[in-house]
Amino acid sequence: MSKLDQVLILDPPADLKFKGPFTDVVTTNLKLKNPSDRRVCFKVKTTAPRRYCVRPNSGVIDAGATVNISVMLQPFDYDPNEKSKHKFMVQSIFAPLNVTDMDALWKDAKPDDLMDSKLRCVFELPSENDKVNDVEVAKTPPLTYSAKVDPTTATVPVHASVDDSELKKLQEKCKRMQVELNKLADENRKLQADVMRKADYMTSNSNSLLGREATTASLPSLLVVIAAIFIGFFLGKFIL
Repeated sequence: MSKLDQVLILDPPADLKFKGPFTDVVTTNLKLKNPSDRRVCFKVKTTAPRRYCVRPNSGVIDAGATVNISVMLQPFDYDPNEKSKHKFMVQSIFAPLNVTDMDALWKDAKPDDLMDSKLRCVFELPSENDKVNDVEVAKTPPLTYSAKVDPTTATVPVHASVDDSELKKLQEKCKRMQVELNKLADENRKLQADVMRKADYMTSNSNSLLGREATTASLPSLLVVIAAIFIGFFLGKFIL
């Protein structure tokens, strides 16, 4: 028994093109259309599974329906002299009426019931014209409203009111922040004044204590002098 022809219609039919630069993820789309009157199961395979991410990579397509598949090429160092050998294969099989276990369906499928299509991966770098166009688009100044704009249009006033309200909110927020800063500054000044008063108090107490200690230390010397005077006085009288 000969192998069945692919029932699905692939777009693109033969090549999956990826346009660089390849310093970031590059995505290309693949469409699978089921023109038959039966449901079809599909599965997408690749020879380089670590280099691509396919979503969805399998599923069921209803009769007359179309599925869009995203094929994402991961970043890599591109060598223009190296030809791409990556390939994709889309396998399909008519779905039974009450299919529930897709893994078992593919595992038990007979080779004669399988249909497949192969696609080749093609890497392309942007042309010089594309680069120039990209630069021109980047240099294009942003569009601005001119006097030709219809004054009856409500779009500009609406945006203006939104901007004014946002500006008022920002101004109120700045005022609140300024009030908080003033409060913090006042508290800081009060703390500094308290510290200075405590320092003065401690200094005055230290000076008074030192004075009392000096007075206490001078009392014994004064008593000695007075005692000597009295002793001299009595001795003088006794001798005379």
